[in-house]
Amino acid sequence: MRNVIVGQQDIVRHVLLALMSGGHVLLEGVPGLGKTSLVRAFADALELRFARIQFTPDLMPADIVGTDILEDQPDGRRGFRFQPGPIFANLILADEINRATPKTQSALLEAMQERTISVLGRTYAASKPFFVMATQNPIEMEGTYPLPEAQLDRFMFKLNVAFPSTEELVAIIEQTTGAESRRPTKVADNAALLMINQLVRSVPVASHVMRYAATLVAATHPTDAQATDLVKRFVRFGSSPRGAQALLLGARALALLQGRFNAAIDDIRAVAPAALRHRILLNFEAQAEGIQTDQVIADLIQRLKTP
Repeated sequence: MRNVIVGQQDIVRHVLLALMSGGHVLLEGVPGLGKTSLVRAFADALELRFARIQFTPDLMPADIVGTDILEDQPDGRRGFRFQPGPIFANLILADEINRATPKTQSALLEAMQERTISVLGRTYAASKPFFVMATQNPIEMEGTYPLPEAQLDRFMFKLNVAFPSTEELVAIIEQTTGAESRRPTKVADNAALLMINQLVRSVPVASHVMRYAATLVAATHPTDAQATDLVKRFVRFGSSPRGAQALLLGARALALLQGRFNAAIDDIRAVAPAALRHRILLNFEAQAEGIQTDQVIADLIQRLKTP
């Protein structure tokens, strides 16, 4: 990946953890930070069938899942044939997903959770493996539609792509304005990635580590006994149980990536911001005072007792 992506190593690592775990990723950042290039590079490195969907206000659900088209048959008759949409691929890049209407955004919901695709009363199985990597612009920008909580919850991680440093910017300019364009090295294929998905789920997790993850997720709710003062004051709704699933899968993948054969509490803490920041809904007081979800999560990790 470093052949293509300059800097952003934390983003690259978290996307890799999600791919190893079989989860989806939401990348948020202003235009031009290389979010699309990052997803394309992963598709090339893993030899995944890639499809890019540019989300616009006039995009319709049928443009994503596909539709029946009328065509002439060999016997001279006319009949319908199903034309699959771009969602029938291994790695879907939902580019600028929050520029489409909620009706179109929801076309991804079933495929992301159930790994099935329903079209005109028929149900098709999604490709294996199946990943959605969505990019979105900050909601303060013109022409954006906030993603509903139900769809945000389908993403394993939400990653904030920061602006590069001056040194990284110099390297980006040098690399992207030269005569040659770099390509990532191919390191795996579909079968290997599916095997890794199963391997991640087999990494042992001790009972006290699992309880810590559950306690951390429960403490994001202001009514919980272990909720911190920040949670009680600034949080409207805490994380869903999918947050705990994301914590455990991410911790297992991180342990495996670092050559360890069991997940630890430090692994839970390392993936907590990415797994929980889009699952915690702040109230109006938090918005007025400029409180971010990452601050709430950091405070929780610091104050929550280690079993």
